[in-house]
Amino acid sequence: IEQEYSQLVKTVEKLRSILASKQLRMNIIKEELEEMKNKYNDPRRTIILEGSADFETEDLIADEEMVVTISHQGYIKRFPINTYKKQRRGGKGLSASNLKDEDFIESIFVASTHSYILFFTDFGKCYWLKVHKIPSLSRQARGKAIVNLLQLEKNEKIEAFVTVRDFNQPDTYVAMITKKGTIKKTELSAFSHPRSNGIIAIKLDEDDKLIDAQLIEKGNDVIVATRNGFANRFSEEEVRATGRNTHGVRAISLRPHDEVVSMVIVKRKGTILAISENGYGKRTLVDSYRKTHRGAKGVITIKTTERNGHLISLMEVVDNDDLMIITKKGIIIRQPVEKISIIGRATQGVRLINLYPGDKVHDIARIAAEDETIDSDELIEKEKIEKTAEEQPEE
Repeated sequence: IEQEYSQLVKTVEKLRSILASKQLRMNIIKEELEEMKNKYNDPRRTIILEGSADFETEDLIADEEMVVTISHQGYIKRFPINTYKKQRRGGKGLSASNLKDEDFIESIFVASTHSYILFFTDFGKCYWLKVHKIPSLSRQARGKAIVNLLQLEKNEKIEAFVTVRDFNQPDTYVAMITKKGTIKKTELSAFSHPRSNGIIAIKLDEDDKLIDAQLIEKGNDVIVATRNGFANRFSEEEVRATGRNTHGVRAISLRPHDEVVSMVIVKRKGTILAISENGYGKRTLVDSYRKTHRGAKGVITIKTTERNGHLISLMEVVDNDDLMIITKKGIIIRQPVEKISIIGRATQGVRLINLYPGDKVHDIARIAAEDETIDSDELIEKEKIEKTAEEQPEE
């Protein structure tokens, strides 16, 4: 104990002398820095610059394309687009989710991790969410309930989706179509600041519901398709832009026992893809759909025979696109669009997917290529080569 006391007394005297002498302190600092310099004598690996930068969570997230799926019971997830490999036309596909027997994948679309998703519900409301905030899970995972990500009302159901990167786009609108054939367009900027509990997007009648919403620009044409295989094409200029809390106008005059199932905004020099619930589909040149006026009855886009079943969806595609088809039992198949025949409008099409017993096609999604242009003369030549497919029976 006496030895320890003597040592502590010496340490206290040394520390007091350091505190009392600035020169002694500077010498100690110099010695420590020289020791550090000799120990870490490799070149500097960082560059120190003047200025400052603000970082957000999104800056640390890679900007990449993701597949987003939503089930009938409201479970959502995302996973990389390269999860699916390309298959030939008529393949069986891969399972997209490990869902319960009473649930099935209802919607699928492709979006960037930096994009916003506008969710439109059957109540005519809109909700806002970033793609990277959606849980990233495996292909077989069930997903996370949307009610845990959005503040939906009781019994409120998601019906349509729009992906957006920038809300300040001039002459850009959100076009909405209902089951009863009512269309409406509202400026995109009107949806830039939604509240956490949603905002009103469209006023709906009690017996009507929203079935689709897409971005539309000045000069685009609209094609509205019905369950019984009819389609009406007209200019977006015939639909006057209105505010969010308004009704729409008539887009197509429906025949008895018919309803709207899809809407296409014609933007590219491509073809119109039609697919039926029994897995048959085809491509037709856009020019085959003559432009009429808003409120017309439309023309045949695909024959809804017993073999084909009812029309499920209509979509604009080009050769470089890939197509993803999803069934009610959660089966997904990815295939190149260029393998699908270009044939006439009033035809039945060819088989795109071999369905399992009791299964039906429920939704489709387009995977856009980097080059979204194609020569129209090339399309016409393809139609001449493949037009005999109209007359040949399906094997």
